[in-house]
Amino acid sequence: MLLVAFTKSPEFPMNVLEVLNIDCVKVPLVAHDKRGVISELVDALAASGAVADAEAVKQIVWQREAQRSTGIGEGLALPHGKSSAVKRIAMAIGKPAQPMEYDSIDKKPVRLIVLLVSPPEAVSEHIQALGRVSRLMTNPDFREKLYSALSADALYSLFRKAETAE
Repeated sequence: MLLVAFTKSPEFPMNVLEVLNIDCVKVPLVAHDKRGVISELVDALAASGAVADAEAVKQIVWQREAQRSTGIGEGLALPHGKSSAVKRIAMAIGKPAQPMEYDSIDKKPVRLIVLLVSPPEAVSEHIQALGRVSRLMTNPDFREKLYSALSADALYSLFRKAETAE
C-alpha cells in the first residue's frame, strides 16, 4: 500500500474536520465511474461555496487523474488538484454504492473516494491534508468502519471521533 504517513506540523496542525463539511459527504454516491464520481464530489464542494467554478476544478482534478491514478490501494482513492477557482482548501468524501473499478495500484476496487482541492498557493496545507487522510487510513479498523458506513452522518461521525481521539 502506498499510503504515506505525515504527522501534524506546528505550522499547520491538520484536522480533517477543518476542511470537510458534512454537506460534502456523499453516501452513497450516485455515480459509478471515476469521472462521474469526481464530478459529483466537485459539485458538492461547489454547492457548499468552496469552489467558484466547478467545471474548471473538474478539469484540473481530471487532468491530475489522467497523469496517474489516485487509487492508492486498500480501497481508497485520493483525487486532488489545485486551482484558482478554489476559494479555500476543501474536501469531499464519497462512498460508492458498490466497490468500483478505479485503476488502483493494487488492482482492487475502490470503496471510498476522498477529493481534496485547494488554491494554488496552499501547497503546504494541501500536502498536510493529503497526509492526514493517508495517516488515518493506515488503520485497518478505521478503514473498515468507514467502508461499512451506511450514511453521510455515520461516515462524518467516524472522522470526528478519530480526530478528537488524537
